Amino acid sequence: MARVIKIVALSGSLRKASFHTGLIRYAIELSKSVIDGIQIEYIDLSNLPMLNTDLEKEGTFPAEVEAFRHKILEADSVLFASPEYNYSVSAPLKNAIDWASRPPNVWAGKPAAIVSVGGAFGGGKAQHHLRQIGVFLDIHFINKPEFYLDVFKHPDKCNDDGDLVDEEIKNRLKKVIVSLKEFTLKLQGRN
Repeated sequence: MARVIKIVALSGSLRKASFHTGLIRYAIELSKSVIDGIQIEYIDLSNLPMLNTDLEKEGTFPAEVEAFRHKILEADSVLFASPEYNYSVSAPLKNAIDWASRPPNVWAGKPAAIVSVGGAFGGGKAQHHLRQIGVFLDIHFINKPEFYLDVFKHPDKCNDDGDLVDEEIKNRLKKVIVSLKEFTLKLQGRN
C-alpha cells in the first residue's frame, strides 16, 4: 500500500469568513473523497506570537511555534492560500514563514503550491512575492496550473462563509492539488 502524502495548508487570512480558508476547506474535502493518496491538514496561524528572537531560549521556541515547526517538518508538502496585502503576503503568513525559517529551516526541500483570491489579478502579486521568499528558503513551488481568483467578479464564486460555490473554480483547485501530489511524488522519487 502506497504511503499517504501529508500536505499542510496555511491560510494567510485570519478573517472568520476568509475566502482563502474556504479554498483550504474545499481542498480538504477533495482529499477525503476525490483525490486518493493525500491527507490535508489545516494549520491555524492565529496562535503564533509575532516573531521575536528574544522568545527563543537555548535553541528552543515557544510551545506554539515548536508545534507549528514540527507540523511543517513532518509534512511532505505545503499548500499556501495567500491573500495579497500591499502587493505582498499578509503579516500572519509572513510571520509563520519567518518562524519556520529560524535555524534549522524546516521549509527546506518542501514541494508547495500557492492559491490566492482577491480583486483584479486575484492575489497574483502576493504569489510572485511568496515565490521570491521561497527561493531563499529552498521551497519548490509547482509552476502549473496557476490559481488566481478575482472573487469580486459576477457570478459569485464563494458564499458569505467563504466557501467555494462555483464548479469551474472547484475543478481548477482540484487540478492544483493533483499537480502538487504528482510533484511531491516526483521529488520523493516515487513517481
